[in-house]
Amino acid sequence: MRHALLLWAALAFALMGPRTAAAHDFPDTWFCYDCDFHTIAGLTNLIARLEADPDIDDGYKGPIVSRARAKILKLRAELGLRHPVWPTPCCYSRKPIYIR
Repeated sequence: MRHALLLWAALAFALMGPRTAAAHDFPDTWFCYDCDFHTIAGLTNLIARLEADPDIDDGYKGPIVSRARAKILKLRAELGLRHPVWPTPCCYSRKPIYIR
């Protein structure tokens, strides 16, 4: 009984491994905001590094940059708009101050 319980626990921990990879080509059930933001940042850094290096041929970096930009657009469309939640009301919501 103890061995079966340990086996099931090990299997459960193995299946709870990393939820996403850098490419993020998983079904929608694996969706994660932080993972997508990190992926977008990584792709943006890749584009900046490739475009800043004059020694790399444009024929080589062109398709990589195009695929990275397409992936960024896809991820941003998947994320949608993110509305910030502020702990205090905005300064525009208070009554205006009139000075005579």
